[in-house]
Amino acid sequence: MQIEMTAEVVLSQLGYTKSENAIKQAELMINNTKNFDKFAKHIISLNDHLKKMNAYISLSNKSDYLKIKCDENDADAILEEFHSEVKHWSDKYNVELQKIDDRAIYYIIGVS
Repeated sequence: MQIEMTAEVVLSQLGYTKSENAIKQAELMINNTKNFDKFAKHIISLNDHLKKMNAYISLSNKSDYLKIKCDENDADAILEEFHSEVKHWSDKYNVELQKIDDRAIYYIIGVS
């Protein structure tokens, strides 16, 4: 069974309450993310995998993309694992990311 990754599904899978504003923000993110449908289903598995590192995927308040974030107070080993896992996921699904300088934050730009 194939699940269509609508704004409501994304919000639900990432643990958001489905408010009108959140749905609009998620729709904007989907529309701005290049070829979102080509890798969207893999976002949820990445988010589940990141939880053990105190990391997560969320809507961004500063851009119209999803962000991948790890708590910067974590141990160096956890931060290294986080960056490694994000890079592996990005390479595996050919997803373009934008890394925020000196922070454990990435924006998911999309697939070319």
